Amino acid sequence: MAAPNSNDTHATTEAEGHGGGGLPQFETQHWAGQMGYLLVLFFLLYFLIAKVFAPRLRRVMDERRETISGAVATARQVQAEAAEQAAQAQADLAKARADARATAAAAKARVTEEANARQAAEEAVVNARIAEAEAAIAKTRDAAMGNVSTIASDAAGAMVERLTGQAATKAELDLAKGAV
Repeated sequence: MAAPNSNDTHATTEAEGHGGGGLPQFETQHWAGQMGYLLVLFFLLYFLIAKVFAPRLRRVMDERRETISGAVATARQVQAEAAEQAAQAQADLAKARADARATAAAAKARVTEEANARQAAEEAVVNARIAEAEAAIAKTRDAAMGNVSTIASDAAGAMVERLTGQAATKAELDLAKGAV
């Protein structure tokens, strides 16, 4: 036989490679084994998912749902308590404001009353001083008026003496007093 050339070698390898039939999945002789493995894997995965993974997921999801619903219920309860406390605080604040207003009004009335009483006392003292001063003035005026006639007669006597060079008599001075 002749030496095989490189083209022949290539041809024989290609023929042997293609002679095997291609992909084993597509060969019908292997389908029964593949179906068996497929069924075994399917049922194994189904069993693992149904009996192991799904219950764990369901338990985790249930716990999460319970945690969330518990947190929401707690939050609603806390919110209701906070609203109640806020309403109570508003009521306390309104009461405190009303008490403060009443206290301020009472203090204002007391201060006004004390100021009015102090003013009345000071006015009474001032009025008493004015009355004393008026009495002293009236007394001084009366005394001065009583001395006016004496002063007038003395002045008239001095004028007469100066004008005439002679002293006035007592009768003339009494007459001058009566004229005044």
